[in-house]
Amino acid sequence: MFSAALSGFLLGASLIIAIGAQNAFILRQGLLREHVFVLCLICALSDALLIAAGVAGLGTLIAQSPTLISVVTLGGAIFLFWYASVAFRRALHPEAMQAARNGGGTLKAAVATVLALTFLNPHVYLDTVVLLGGLSARFEGANRAAYGLGAAVSSFVWFFGLGYGARLLQPVFAKPSAWRVLDVLIGLVMAGIALSLLVRFLNN
Repeated sequence: MFSAALSGFLLGASLIIAIGAQNAFILRQGLLREHVFVLCLICALSDALLIAAGVAGLGTLIAQSPTLISVVTLGGAIFLFWYASVAFRRALHPEAMQAARNGGGTLKAAVATVLALTFLNPHVYLDTVVLLGGLSARFEGANRAAYGLGAAVSSFVWFFGLGYGARLLQPVFAKPSAWRVLDVLIGLVMAGIALSLLVRFLNN
């Protein structure tokens, strides 16, 4: 069982550590120290839910539903383009950066954003549900459950580590120029993912 759990942990970690929409948002919230626990918990629980669904066999159904994937892909691209524009506007206006450094974002808005970044991203379904779920077929019974648990634990470790570890970078972000660079990078990440989703949608 330990071997199966370790396999799930390492594969889960390899899929979520790459810079993506969720990670960029959690990093920024961690730097602001705003709603970090709730947002990290939502991301980790969402991953755990999707991993459980994949291990239970939902990945096969999703893989056979191109219409569902197309709808999520288009919706995700539109949302990510919008979020990228917000990040670029923050980078262009010093007063917006100052407001960001002072906090003020509502929990409701932050939760809505992180849920959209999670469930409007088809990569979440393809990687977490289809890929992780598909590879769970190598295991049976308790070992399969251990594999899924290991993958879920990797999400908890990563998101809470990222959210609370971000504060170590706060001395760097004492300057407005650092926030400008961060928001430009976040905008580029979001726009890049959105563009890749749009290309995938058009090619389907």
